[in-house]
Amino acid sequence: MTRQAPAAISEQSVQIPCQRRRLPGILRIPAVAQGAVIFAHGSGSGRFSPRNQFVARQLNEAGLATLLLDLLDEAEAEDRDKVFDIDLLARRLEGAANWLASREEVRGLRIGFFGASTGAAAALEAAARNPDEIGAVVSRGGRPDLAMGSLRLVGAPTLLIVGGDDDVVLALNEEAYHHLRCPKRIDVIPGATHLFPEPGALEEVARRARDWFLNYLSPDGGPGPQKPR
Repeated sequence: MTRQAPAAISEQSVQIPCQRRRLPGILRIPAVAQGAVIFAHGSGSGRFSPRNQFVARQLNEAGLATLLLDLLDEAEAEDRDKVFDIDLLARRLEGAANWLASREEVRGLRIGFFGASTGAAAALEAAARNPDEIGAVVSRGGRPDLAMGSLRLVGAPTLLIVGGDDDVVLALNEEAYHHLRCPKRIDVIPGATHLFPEPGALEEVARRARDWFLNYLSPDGGPGPQKPR
């Protein structure tokens, strides 16, 4: 399938109502969108994360809409209990997905999650709760083990991307991988550490995430979410 960059990408700052709060976000939509991806940041990070901004730009250029948002406000991001409250993060991510699905500009598009660190656990938890609505999940250096009890309920095709030199997180991802019952793959980036700062590592993450989302979210791509076995 030949992929061409969209003619234009609109960008707007948004406020997403969720649990009596308004979560700030950045919504980018290509002129012809093939799907939509919501970013779940981890460890107190937010919509201005340079790594996720980079990945989002690559997805936009491939024809995917993106929503980067702060799942926690500034005070909450300083609270380690909140940072690791996967249920809280997942509920807010669900709220963001419902809000995005109601937008006229992206109505009818499949929605996927891109999660990093604890955000990956929130993405998988939210996907497990909404098996018919979430079309794909990608985890970058994530902690899927923090959603271990829900992994068997995830129906969305899931890609786990881990650095080859991120030993502890790699082991946790390999364990979580065996609990997933959905279409799945684990990609190890040789020589990469947790934040993928090595030359070319983040570009490789973006490329693999792009291909995964295009395969499962675009109208002419692969099948949608599957019921967990």
